Amino acid sequence: MPNIHSSISFGLVNIPIIMNTIIRNNDTSFNQLHTKCQERISYVKYCPHCKVNLKEKDIIKGYEYEDDKYITFTKEELNKLKPEQDKEIEIVSFVPMSEVDPMYFEKSYILETEGKGKAYNLFCEALKESKLVAVAKTVIGTKFYYCILRFFEAKIIMTTLYFEEEIFISNSTSKANTSEEELNMAIKLIDNLKGKFEPEKYKDEYQDNIKKAIDDKIDGKKITKSKKKSKKQITDLMVALEKSLKKK
Repeated sequence: MPNIHSSISFGLVNIPIIMNTIIRNNDTSFNQLHTKCQERISYVKYCPHCKVNLKEKDIIKGYEYEDDKYITFTKEELNKLKPEQDKEIEIVSFVPMSEVDPMYFEKSYILETEGKGKAYNLFCEALKESKLVAVAKTVIGTKFYYCILRFFEAKIIMTTLYFEEEIFISNSTSKANTSEEELNMAIKLIDNLKGKFEPEKYKDEYQDNIKKAIDDKIDGKKITKSKKKSKKQITDLMVALEKSLKKK
């Protein structure tokens, strides 16, 4: 959904913005073909009860509250349930970024100024100086979100958040006794692998292999599986740590 026009509601200040996604899907796109004739297949929405193909206008949404019992909603009814802040990003509080666990992060957008930009620039500077992020609520498409707004390179990045009830963490815990020597060895291994976060170096090896395979198949070459060096499994934790350090 490119170029969504919205605004940030900051107290009595209204900041017009344009919202764009910052994530580009890198996956190679495949079509589904019929094996026999190599033609693309189509998807048909079909009602098995009436034995007819359906058009979009013939379909409504239904919630199954008991087995085979539904209550239905039209688009108009669902639109009436949307929160009032449909067209704006309403700030509710400011918190330290360290308090927001990354497991809540869903999708990120860049919010750019629309208009003269004085209020936008002021908000950027305020976020930068306070070293806080804004917690806000908004609606994107038909879905309600809480989100955070943060300063990044003279821009505002908005990241939508998962709700608490959407995140499941098992209560089961694993308790195992480790020695001080094993812990020190593990910390040494961490120190040896310590580095900087450099995302430009992290390549999608699977997608690179697919793109190369496409070129190879166009040239009439066969697809071969790359050989992977087998790793010998070491069951003794201390021995495994020592060998890892020596290898590094």
